[in-house]
Amino acid sequence: MQGVDPAWLPDEVFRPIGTRRTLVRGSGPLVDTVHEEVTRACARFGGRVERDAAPGPYDLVLEVTGTDGSEAFTCERADGRTNVTATGPSGLLYGLFHVVRLGEDAFREDLPRQTHAPALALRMLDHWDNVAVHPVMGQVERGYAGGSLFWADGRARGDLDRVRAYARLLASCGINAVAVNNVNVHETEARLLTDRIGEVAALAEVFRAYGIRTHLSVTFAAPLVLGGMDTADPLDARVRAWWARATAEVYAAIPDFGGYVVKADSEGQPGPFAYGRTHADGANMLAEALRPYGGTVHWRAFVYDHRQDWRDRSTDRARAAYDHFVPLDGEFADNAVLQVKHGPMDFQVREPVSPLIGAMPGTRLAVEVQATQEYTGQQRHVCWLGPMWSEVLRFPVQEGLPVGELARGGLVAVSNAGDDPYWTGHPLAQANLYTFGRLAWRPDADPSQILDEWIRLTFGTAAAAGLRAILDGSWRTYEKYTAPLGVGFMVQPGHHYGPAVDGYEYSPWGTYHFADRDGIGVDRSAATGTGFAAQYAKPWAEVYESPDTCPDELLLFFHHVPYGHVLHSGRTVIQHIYDTHFEGVEEAEEARRVWAGLGDVVDAERHARVAELFEEQVRSAREWRDQVNSYFFRKSGVPDERGRRIC
Repeated sequence: MQGVDPAWLPDEVFRPIGTRRTLVRGSGPLVDTVHEEVTRACARFGGRVERDAAPGPYDLVLEVTGTDGSEAFTCERADGRTNVTATGPSGLLYGLFHVVRLGEDAFREDLPRQTHAPALALRMLDHWDNVAVHPVMGQVERGYAGGSLFWADGRARGDLDRVRAYARLLASCGINAVAVNNVNVHETEARLLTDRIGEVAALAEVFRAYGIRTHLSVTFAAPLVLGGMDTADPLDARVRAWWARATAEVYAAIPDFGGYVVKADSEGQPGPFAYGRTHADGANMLAEALRPYGGTVHWRAFVYDHRQDWRDRSTDRARAAYDHFVPLDGEFADNAVLQVKHGPMDFQVREPVSPLIGAMPGTRLAVEVQATQEYTGQQRHVCWLGPMWSEVLRFPVQEGLPVGELARGGLVAVSNAGDDPYWTGHPLAQANLYTFGRLAWRPDADPSQILDEWIRLTFGTAAAAGLRAILDGSWRTYEKYTAPLGVGFMVQPGHHYGPAVDGYEYSPWGTYHFADRDGIGVDRSAATGTGFAAQYAKPWAEVYESPDTCPDELLLFFHHVPYGHVLHSGRTVIQHIYDTHFEGVEEAEEARRVWAGLGDVVDAERHARVAELFEEQVRSAREWRDQVNSYFFRKSGVPDERGRRIC
C-alpha cells in the first residue's frame, strides 16, 4: 500500500524467488495465496511461475499433497532445485515465507531435508481495539501506534487493503489467530456478537486468506446486555440456550471462527461471581456453546482485588491468579483455555514467571505477553522484548519443564500494531511483533538470531551492526533507568508513562514497593511475608524464600531489605539503584548516537521518525534517573559513593 511501511516484507526480500522459475502445485484458498505471492514477485523481478504444471526444470517447487490442517512443511534443495512440500495448505504458506527468510541461501547449495512444525498450535494476537472511541480508553486501549486497523467512525473500515497487508505480515512470522476487539467489552463492542457479526465476518474473510482464524472478545453479561434477559447465570438453562443460539449464528457467518476471549470478574468486568458461580462454571458454559463447531474459549486469569486497603500488607496482588484458579484445576472443559499473564502482576519490565503456569496440569493454559509497551516505554522508547520473552519461555517453572512446553493452549500477545504508517508507531518496535511470532512458532529459538533475521529482512545488511547494537540490550537498558531489582509500577497512574515513584504506593490497585527510611521491597516470603514465594514448586520456592538465594534482579519483588544489603554483584542495594540509573541514561544516549550515524544507510523518513523518538527517550530516561535516584537518596540518606550529583 502506498504510504505504508512494508515492515519486514519489502519487495526486495522476494527477489530471490521473483527472478526464478517456480511451480506451485495444489488447490485451495491458501494455495491461491501462495501463487499470488509468487506471481507478484515474478512480475516485479522478471521470473516465471506456473500452476499445477508437469514436472520440469524449475528452480523452486511449492507443493501441497493433502488437505489436512497441518502447519508443518518440509524444505530441501537437491539436484539444483528447492522443494517445499506440505500435507496441508497452511504448511505450504509457511514454507513459502521460510524460503523468503532464507533468501539466496535457499538456492545456492544443497540444503538437507528438514521438517519445520510449530511447537504451539495457537499463536495469537489480542487487539485491545474499540469500535467506538471510548471517552477514557480511546480507540485502542494501551495502544501506541495510532488508531485501530479494523474500526473507524464507529464501524468496520470499508477499505480492507491495510488489513490484508497486516494479515500477510502476521502469517509471515507464524501468527495464526487474531482477536479483533478489546477484552474490556463496552456496549458498542458487545453488539459485534449479534447484529454486527457481519462486520467481523468481513475481517475474517481477509484473515482467512493467510491462514489466520478470527476470535472475538465478548462480555459475560451478553444475555443481559443483548438478550434482554434478567440473568447471566452460567448454570441457568435459559442463559446456556441463549449462548448456544448466538454462537450458532456466529458460525453461520464465520464457519472457521476461532472462539471467544473473556475477561470476567476483573477490574469491573462482569462475571460468574455475581451468581455465586466459579470461573470454571462460566468458562464451561461458553465452551459448551462452542464445542459443536470446534471453537475455543480463552478465559483470562487476570483476576484480583483492585480495591485493596494499602495499609493491609497481607493482601498480595501477586498471589491472586494462583489463589483463584489452582483449586479449579481439572474442572475446565477441554476446549476452554485459561489465559495466564507471563508474570503474576501486570507486564512489568521485570517480574518472576507466574507460578500458576505448571501448577494446573489438568487445565489447558495459554501464556500471555504484552507486545504493546504499556510499561516498557509505550513505543516511544526502544525496548526489544525478545530476551525477556525468551527467558520466560525457557524458564523451568515446574519439574524442569519450561514454560514453552507447558503452554499447551498456545502463546498470546497483546498487539502493538495500529494504523500508523509504520504499523507500530516506533519503527523499531516492529521487532517485538516479529519476534513474538517467531518465538510462538519455536519457544526455544535463539532470540538474537530472530533479531538478526528481522534486521536483515527490514533494513538489509548495511545497517545491521548498528541496529543490533541499539536493540540487543535495549530491554536491560530500559530496566536500568526505570525499575530496580524487580520493583515495578513506579509510573504515573492512569496513563503509565514516566516516573512517579509513589504513583501507586497508596492505591487500591495493590502495587507497592514499601520504601521507608530503613529499606525497600515487598516481603513475599512464607516465613514473614505474604507467602507468595511458597506458591512455586521446588526448587524455586526455596530459591525465592531467602534474600541470600533470591536472584538480584528479583530481590525487591520478594524481600524487604535494608539499603545497605549487599547483592550477589557486590554492590549495595542503594548503590545499585544509583549506578544503574546513571548507566541506563548513558546507554540510551549511546543508542541515540549510533542511530544518528545510520543516516546514510536508512531511508530519510524512517531515520527522522526514530531520531525524533530517541530525543524523547533520552529526555525521559534522564527524568527517570533524577526522580528515582533523588527519591531513594532522600529516603535513605546514603550518598552516592562515586560522588555524582543527585538532587
